[in-house]
Amino acid sequence: MAAKGRQLGTRHVQAALLFLNLTVNYIVRLNVGVLVVAMTEEKATTNHSFPQIEWTEAEKSYILSSFNWGYLLMQIPGSFLVRRLGAKMSMIVPTFVVALLSVCTPLGIQIGDWRAFCGIRLCQGLCQGLMVPCRHEHLAKWSPPAELKQMGVIAYSGVYCGTILALLGSGYIANSSIGWTGMSYVSAASCLYWCMLWFVWGENDPSSSYWIGEVERNHIESSLKSGHTCPKGDIPVPWQAIISSVPFRALVVVNCAHHWADATMEVQIPSYLHGVLQMSITKNGLTSSLHYLVRWIMSHVYILVAHMAIVWELIRPTALKKLIVTVSTWGPALLYISIGFLDRTNAGLVVTLMAIKAGLCAGSSIGGTMNIIAMAPNHSALLMSILCVLSDVFTPLTPLITGAIVTDPANRSQWQIVFCLIALVFFLSNWVYIIWGSSELQPWDADDFLHKCSVECSEKEDVKDLPDLSINAKVMCQRVTDRIDKVIPEQQKNIRPKLNTEGNNVNNKIKD
Repeated sequence: MAAKGRQLGTRHVQAALLFLNLTVNYIVRLNVGVLVVAMTEEKATTNHSFPQIEWTEAEKSYILSSFNWGYLLMQIPGSFLVRRLGAKMSMIVPTFVVALLSVCTPLGIQIGDWRAFCGIRLCQGLCQGLMVPCRHEHLAKWSPPAELKQMGVIAYSGVYCGTILALLGSGYIANSSIGWTGMSYVSAASCLYWCMLWFVWGENDPSSSYWIGEVERNHIESSLKSGHTCPKGDIPVPWQAIISSVPFRALVVVNCAHHWADATMEVQIPSYLHGVLQMSITKNGLTSSLHYLVRWIMSHVYILVAHMAIVWELIRPTALKKLIVTVSTWGPALLYISIGFLDRTNAGLVVTLMAIKAGLCAGSSIGGTMNIIAMAPNHSALLMSILCVLSDVFTPLTPLITGAIVTDPANRSQWQIVFCLIALVFFLSNWVYIIWGSSELQPWDADDFLHKCSVECSEKEDVKDLPDLSINAKVMCQRVTDRIDKVIPEQQKNIRPKLNTEGNNVNNKIKD
């Protein structure tokens, strides 16, 4: 039965749907970089049937950053929303709204210019921010612990796929008969297509799934069974312990560094390639997407190497995560500095270094995002929200900072400052993670950490029906017993089952 449970099944369909969700949403999120270039700077190469728009560098930076402000605001509310409604409703409605906003983008720009575009991007960011914790929570409910890394790589590879399609496809669409307005319509169609797939195949969890088989359901539920009697929804949130957790703080710091770099490069690469390297919009999109393709491939290489290192017991998990994060931060830091000293006469070398940099950065998710489930599976959605909110505080600022530094996109010296700043952030953040980072299960993730759900649990579960308990679980049950002694009236104590009383009576009889 266990062998059958490990075969491809409904859980892999859920991971594939998460992959597609990230793909279509990242197309919407990132095609704005090429879109802005096509509308304002590529009059000689884009479709002449569509108007060119005059926007200042400051106005462009407002457009590029507006999405991130909305993305930042809704992530923590999304973690509570998914606990109440489940992932199915919490993801299909925001994606549908994103599609409608994409359809309205060309008309909105015509009516309200760059301010309307900022408003549309802000609303799209609000919708996509809601879905960040939903994906992590859905992954935690459907992934057996032994398959978590593989399922996570499948799902989050949608980031790279969506980035590649956004940067590569947008350039060709801008030169096609539908022009730059076609980018919005293609993005909307892809989101609507995903909504149909999710409506049919998406499920909140294995227990409520219509499509899952009994063998696979038992395999997932038995592997996720932790021996606690308190339902997941009743586990109180240890806010103080989470905020004061040193390993979690270290994870936030290194994740902030990668978000800083990604936010800068995702939307600014087209401007850099066009301004410094003088690339056309088609080559611009192709080059921009190349290093994300390398990053996608290298993410699977990282997970394979990590899996082999753990199986062969070559290195401990925490040391492995620190090593991977070090490679994915200090290596790119050196390459960022090198790229800053190159100009258009070294365009081929620049593209090569950017591809290598992207490949090295692929390990950041293994040491960062996926580490949350290892540290605290009971609070993974909330931690993902907190991590992304704290990291994304800097994300809306990076286009503004870059816009303030780079007043002339063709000035290599100004871009050099931007790249050196990213390298400095990478270098310092990795030291923090090396010293204080960890991938061990945190004590505040325990169901009984705050000891507030013991009475409710005793009413919902018969203590004598507990499975074979570990030492920690027996201690928890003893705390439940002690708590009930204070709560239940004296006359009712004789009807409450007690732990190990039968075993003690047998032992006494043997001694007699």
